[in-house]
Amino acid sequence: MEKKKNEYLISVTGIQEVDGEKDKIELQTVGNYLIKPDHAYIGYKEYDEENPSISSNNVVKVENEDKVTIIRNGEIQTRLILEKGRRHQCHYRTLMGDLMIGVFADTIHNELTENGGKLHVKYSLDFNNELISNNEFYIDIEEKG
Repeated sequence: MEKKKNEYLISVTGIQEVDGEKDKIELQTVGNYLIKPDHAYIGYKEYDEENPSISSNNVVKVENEDKVTIIRNGEIQTRLILEKGRRHQCHYRTLMGDLMIGVFADTIHNELTENGGKLHVKYSLDFNNELISNNEFYIDIEEKG
């Protein structure tokens, strides 16, 4: 069964830990949510806090219980493949240039249904096999009503 609505409330909480210091970002927006038998898509726009004229279009593709892909298009472009228990090399384009970073997911908790739900992912990023950060994000989706 396929269900699509453009009016979903999407809440994203991201936590990043670098050198023992944690930084937390929270975002609430209206976005798209599409669920199919074998995967789900969460789409939303994110604006730069310091410069609101800069935005990115984000798509989170949840393929199964063990794999999530995050695609970001805008000033910064990324395609992170998060697969539980597996390290991937991923492309990360910044204003300063392109990087290949390592991504390793150790937790993917998927509670998405056709009406919304929750997604929780914990992962680490590395560059040249040096740990950059430990990260996690929570996404809550509910029908706007």
